[in-house]
Amino acid sequence: MIALDDKTRLEMLSFEAPRIRLLRSLSIEGEGMQVLDFAAFPKQEFDLPIFCGNFFTAANTNIVVLDLNPLHDVSSRRGYKERYYDSLMPLGLKCTELLPWGGKLTSESIKFFSPIVIWTKFSSSKSKHEVLYSAFMEYYKTWMELMEQAVEDTDPSQIRCNREAQHRYLTWRAEKDPGHGVLKRLIGEKLAKDLLRNFLFSGIDELGSKTFLDYFPEYRSEDGTINERRSIIGKFFETRPWDAKGEFVD
Repeated sequence: MIALDDKTRLEMLSFEAPRIRLLRSLSIEGEGMQVLDFAAFPKQEFDLPIFCGNFFTAANTNIVVLDLNPLHDVSSRRGYKERYYDSLMPLGLKCTELLPWGGKLTSESIKFFSPIVIWTKFSSSKSKHEVLYSAFMEYYKTWMELMEQAVEDTDPSQIRCNREAQHRYLTWRAEKDPGHGVLKRLIGEKLAKDLLRNFLFSGIDELGSKTFLDYFPEYRSEDGTINERRSIIGKFFETRPWDAKGEFVD
């Protein structure tokens, strides 16, 4: 797809595999701007984390989110954290030391990140890009290994739980994704919303029927519409809110 400026190019690819409901990428190449939005969503029979890689480069600034987004809450579901994240903490600590915390994140957003999330900002340099590429490859290899080892759920109640958790995640991302503004500027509001809902976070219409306000009623405005603010609670985390063991530090 060519953007409204007739210069910027958007390329989209998506795949499906026996254990992967959707593996997709969006890359954007424009004058002074590069974007990669890469994600892998497991099928509902698996409670695997969601692989998430978002990279934005403009001028000399790089903004990065790289994570194995937890499908289920890692604070309240101790078994989930132990199964998927405890053994990954050394990897997370190594990478986050090289790519330090990038500043404020809302308390609403933090719920969708794991203790090993890389959220960072840095000025462009060959060495930093090499560190980032190495981290991306290690995280993706780790996710692939988890996928290969995963045991398929057969309990209908657990499958429903996985499905709703992924639907909740998709609903949040499609509504509050920070890339919406960039897409709107490049291809217009209508196409941007279509790209978010039907490609980047495809599955909203298939995995469930709940709306954004069903999941997040605190965002309901007086007129019944969705409040556009990023945070309703108004709490932000300026430093990393997990300790070396992956325990949340409020």
